[in-house]
Amino acid sequence: EAQVVASGGGLVQAGGSLRLSCVVSGFNLDGYAIGWFRQAPGKEPEGIACLSVGDGVTDYADSVKGRFTVSSDNAENTVYLTMDSLKPEDTAVYFCASHEVRRGVESEALRAWMALEAAFPSWGQGTQVTVSS
Repeated sequence: EAQVVASGGGLVQAGGSLRLSCVVSGFNLDGYAIGWFRQAPGKEPEGIACLSVGDGVTDYADSVKGRFTVSSDNAENTVYLTMDSLKPEDTAVYFCASHEVRRGVESEALRAWMALEAAFPSWGQGTQVTVSS
């Protein structure tokens, strides 16, 4: 059974860093994109970062561009979200999700998928990130 599980959240001060992990099982990362999403209290879900693992194509939301980096360790079946320069407004529950893609997918296509996924979320348990001011 294909499964993705996000972990690594915690409490951090503003300006600090945190690395989240998305461990996948039941499928090979090559041929898939892994997206990171978040939902803050009282706000709509938001797609923030995505990586097409097979060819390294990425896309980031403007709210995190330059501060967050998505990467993968295929041997560990894990995709990471490294979050630097954290702000209180980054406080949210973070989720990851998978999407089968073709090699050479454009970043615009990744962004379109993230928007659709955020509009109709069906995620499992996420991981809480709290940034104190």
